[in-house]
Amino acid sequence: MRTPFSAVLGVSLLALAACAGLAEPQTTAPVPSVVALGSGVQTADMDTAVRPQNDFFAFANGRWLRDTPIPDDRSRYGVDSMMAERSLIKQRAVAEAATTATDPEARKVGDLYTAFMDEAGIEAAGLTPLQPQLQAVDALSTVRDLAPLMARLDAVGVTTPIGVFIDPDAKDADRNALWLYESGLGLPDRDYYLSAETRFITVRDQYRTYVARMLVLAGEPSAQAESDAAAVLALETALARLYWSPVDARDPDKTYNPRTLADLERSAPNLDWTGWMAAQGLGGATPLIVVREPSFFEGLSRLAAETPLPVWRAWLRLKVLDASAPFLSRAFADTAFGFNEGVLRGTTTNSERWKRGAALVDQLLGDISGRLYVEREFPPEAKARIDALVQNLMTAQARSLNDAAWMSPATRAEALAKLAKIDVKIGYPDHWRDYSALEIRPDDLLGDVFRARTFEWRRKRALLSAPVDRHEWRMTTPTVDAYYSPATNEIAFPAGVLQPPMFDPGSDDAYNYGATGATIGHEISHGFDVRGSRYDGDGNLRDWWTPEDRARYQALSDRLTRAFDAFKPLPGQHVNGTLTLGENMADLAGLQLAHDAWRASLNGAEAPVIDGLTGEQRFFLGYAQSFMGKRREAALIALLKSNPHAPERYRVNGIVVHLDAFQTAFDVHPGDPMYVPPGDRIRLW
Repeated sequence: MRTPFSAVLGVSLLALAACAGLAEPQTTAPVPSVVALGSGVQTADMDTAVRPQNDFFAFANGRWLRDTPIPDDRSRYGVDSMMAERSLIKQRAVAEAATTATDPEARKVGDLYTAFMDEAGIEAAGLTPLQPQLQAVDALSTVRDLAPLMARLDAVGVTTPIGVFIDPDAKDADRNALWLYESGLGLPDRDYYLSAETRFITVRDQYRTYVARMLVLAGEPSAQAESDAAAVLALETALARLYWSPVDARDPDKTYNPRTLADLERSAPNLDWTGWMAAQGLGGATPLIVVREPSFFEGLSRLAAETPLPVWRAWLRLKVLDASAPFLSRAFADTAFGFNEGVLRGTTTNSERWKRGAALVDQLLGDISGRLYVEREFPPEAKARIDALVQNLMTAQARSLNDAAWMSPATRAEALAKLAKIDVKIGYPDHWRDYSALEIRPDDLLGDVFRARTFEWRRKRALLSAPVDRHEWRMTTPTVDAYYSPATNEIAFPAGVLQPPMFDPGSDDAYNYGATGATIGHEISHGFDVRGSRYDGDGNLRDWWTPEDRARYQALSDRLTRAFDAFKPLPGQHVNGTLTLGENMADLAGLQLAHDAWRASLNGAEAPVIDGLTGEQRFFLGYAQSFMGKRREAALIALLKSNPHAPERYRVNGIVVHLDAFQTAFDVHPGDPMYVPPGDRIRLW
């Protein structure tokens, strides 16, 4: 019999808060034992004055939300930010130790970090390291030169309207394709250009000021810079009008549009696609080209001809400066930060330089620094514990697929076959990349950045002539995040996200399953949701749901869409239930899977009471505290406009209410804000 929550709250918890500053196996995987397991719950962060039946997110995190300011160098702050900070400290130690390394690969890490920390050398160099790119922009003389120049700038990390990445062909997942996507905006989303709301008009004015300031810093006369800034804003507004809606842009069928080079030449004739391919290092090659938004590139072709070349030169000059600003003199770095982080996200102070240096090493040399990071920070016993947890979640998913009421036998068979093929990646890659051909110098920061970006650009393009590498990771080892890739049917959890408080080997399983387990379940479930249903177990874009299954799932998801549409984080701003649906459904599925897996791991026993909390209560508090966080208003608006994730509060309160176990564990009754009648609770798995 579960301990009533009211009894727990009345005694133990208040005291603690005050003093705390596929074939289905018959049994689940044993978890390596750890002595004296704690509850894991961060009781000092809770606000026990808030009834969990009223606002569970505030109950779990309220004291932290009230007392913890967002640091000046961040636009948002929370559990993941704190873990990222801890990860950066560890990466700094790796980088500093590498400055005296004798191993040539490790020394690259130290040399890159040294180059970034050499502020005096960077100031003395001024714009000199950037002159080749700026001169290439100034030499633009015809419309047909535009696309090849964009390709050359793309190689060094400059944003252009012709975005490109290499990924498996969605209809033949064993081969890679060249994917083209819409790009080129300096503001977060098309609404920032097109909305008549006062807040967005103000941001546009600030953007125009920023553009002019950057051009003046690069030597342009003030009057000319003001004129160019207005033209740049007008050009980007025209680009924004070509963008599809965020919902359509996430549709895998609508965004799969195979094209040949001849097709591109016909549909977007003002762009020199042959020259673009040659500048991409693909001259003479015939890779499969997939265009995500064909109408965007047709419109871009028109803009290429209609926009005067001086405007294109001003726009490209800005993009070169913007991409390089963090590695230039302080005037450029501060100006770029002031707009890109200050105006757009509300951040008031740049991060300490060592943090930016450690992050740059991770970004450019991730497989070298990642190997060094793992050797220092991710012991085998931590991996063993998380391996067992993942195995139990996969077993729970198999049970859930067998029991799902909305799933027909034919769809269930496909789902189980797909589950058996999921590649689970934990901690770090099996094989590390070879950087021996990359030159890194301790006295040439921008050169290092451009060489490293070009090195990666060439590595990616070489993949077009090779089979899909299913061992490759899409995140570096210290990253505080996780992912599911439908193209390769894999889930990955880097070492960076497998650390306290998300995952603590010294804490009881209830908390770990609620926090990390729900995250892992979230990623697993993406293979079996409305988007995952369009990719089979091999990663091919193939719908394996029956129409009847899709209709039943749609009925469930429509209810969640309506619920999230009703959430209003700010006056006049609500959550987009359609845009966030996939992530909301994954949150719900992940929490349900984690709860089922945790209960099964007990093998019929009842979880102990620890710190005055039952296992059920610790499980849900683990989930709620894994989302502990807050955002500045500007960052929150950016999230609402274009991000498929809902704000943290609603990813907790909008999800836990659908689990019977939550309603029971916290004595939620009719009339309580967190109460949902049993018939209205959504059960996916």
